Amino acid sequence: MLDYQREFIEFAIKSGALRFGRFNLKSGRQSPYFFNAGSFYNGDALRRLGHFYAQALAHSRLEYDMLYGPAYKGIPLVCATAIALAELGKNVEYAFNRKEAKGYGEGGRLIGAPLKGRVVIVDDVITAGISVRESVEIITAFGALPCAVAIALDRQEIGANGRSAASEVQERYAIPVLAIVTLEDMIAYFKCSDRFQEELNAILAYRARFGA
Repeated sequence: MLDYQREFIEFAIKSGALRFGRFNLKSGRQSPYFFNAGSFYNGDALRRLGHFYAQALAHSRLEYDMLYGPAYKGIPLVCATAIALAELGKNVEYAFNRKEAKGYGEGGRLIGAPLKGRVVIVDDVITAGISVRESVEIITAFGALPCAVAIALDRQEIGANGRSAASEVQERYAIPVLAIVTLEDMIAYFKCSDRFQEELNAILAYRARFGA
C-alpha cells in the first residue's frame, strides 16, 4: 500500500465518509461498511480529496487530455481534482454536464471546456455502472475518447452478473478503473492496525460471501 492510500483511509474514517456498522445497500445486502463521498463537505476536506484523486492519476501514469465529472457528485470532484493537478504542475481542462440541457444563454448540456481528446471520468464510486454509461455516451457523442474512470473506492464486490462493477466497466468499455483505494487496500490497512479488528472480521466475512 502506498502512503497516499493509507492517508486516504485515515482521512475517510476521520471525516465520517467511511463508516462501520450495518448498512442496507440497494442490492439488498447488508454491508458492514459504507462509503459516502458526500461527507467531504467542507473546503479543506474537498481540497484534500482532490489531491488524493490527483495522486492516484499520477501513480497510474495514464496519458489523458482532460477530466469530466458526471452530475451531480462528480461536479465538485472533477473541480477539486483539476485544481490539485494544477498545483502538482499538470494544468488540465475539465467539464461536467447538466442533468437537463439549458435552452437559453449559452445553452447546451455541458459546462466547462469542450470535450476533446482522451477524457478521464471522475466519480465517487461505481455501483450499477449507470453513471459511467451515461458519461461514455456524452463523451463519445462529442467526438472525444473516454480513457479511464477515476473513483475513490472500489468495493470489489460481485454483482448480479457475477462480476464486480469495476470489472464490468473495464470489459464493456475497454478502459481502466483507477481507484484511490480498493477493498483489498482497506483490509491490508486494518490488518496492520491495532484498531478496527472487530470491523475487519466483519469485512472479511462479507468479502467471503460477496467479494469479486
